[in-house]
Amino acid sequence: MSAAPPQRPATTSPDPGFPTRDVLRLLGLRESRLRTWVRAGFVRPGRGPGNRYRFRFQDLVLLRTAQALVESGLPIRRVRRALDRLRSALPQDRSLTELRIVAAGGEVVVEENGEAWEPATGQRRLILDVRDLARSAAPLAAVVPDAAAPRPTARDWHELGEELEATSPREAAAAYRQALELAPDSLPTCLNLGRLLHEEGDLLAAERLYRTAVRHSGDDPTAAFNLGVLLQDASRWREAARAYQSALELDPGYADAYYNLSAVYEQLGDSAVALQNLQAYRRLTRA
Repeated sequence: MSAAPPQRPATTSPDPGFPTRDVLRLLGLRESRLRTWVRAGFVRPGRGPGNRYRFRFQDLVLLRTAQALVESGLPIRRVRRALDRLRSALPQDRSLTELRIVAAGGEVVVEENGEAWEPATGQRRLILDVRDLARSAAPLAAVVPDAAAPRPTARDWHELGEELEATSPREAAAAYRQALELAPDSLPTCLNLGRLLHEEGDLLAAERLYRTAVRHSGDDPTAAFNLGVLLQDASRWREAARAYQSALELDPGYADAYYNLSAVYEQLGDSAVALQNLQAYRRLTRA
């Protein structure tokens, strides 16, 4: 059995529905960002087998709208308000595939049957889709605050980091560092900055952040999983195995941890245990 490439760092209603892996692929999202948006209330997925998230098509519509709003530089709080208005306006009794939704400049406009209207007011609108321009302007969102303005909080810096990740990873990392100056033990900030540094190849700094996240992770397996990926990348096989096992103790349904653990045991020369973990992964991901 050949070693499989590891699943990368991350930062469930009964079927039918879209599992997390399909949503990430369809929308091009990182798992950590999707989890953050779920916690922020952008969408309200159900739960399926293994207590894993299951997303409806309406959730995909809302998440795609959130992407456009975040890429336009809109603060997270305003994104949430815009999505709440859109959620209440979307039709519940017919297909959403006939709709076209434009999100730009902090406003959401819905087009249906050649007519456009704004969920916030119900007014008819002319659609001017300026998302490409908004994406180009996203780095300008990182303006220097007025000295007389209230000092940004750790959450403000964290949210700015999330908004900048897609367009300016270095500026995002700087924002996360500012957040950690104010809240050194913040789990989501340690995870996000750790992942950025991991992707840049700074494994030593990323490992320190992941281990801090593990100490403060509670019942969230993401920190242990991400630490496992880093240790696997560094060929520290036994340490990687322990990290993945820790993730599985917190979430026995974490399919990607079984997948990576299988590859680790293959490297350790234990093909039988590698196969057991690969079979567990297949059981959890079987359609």
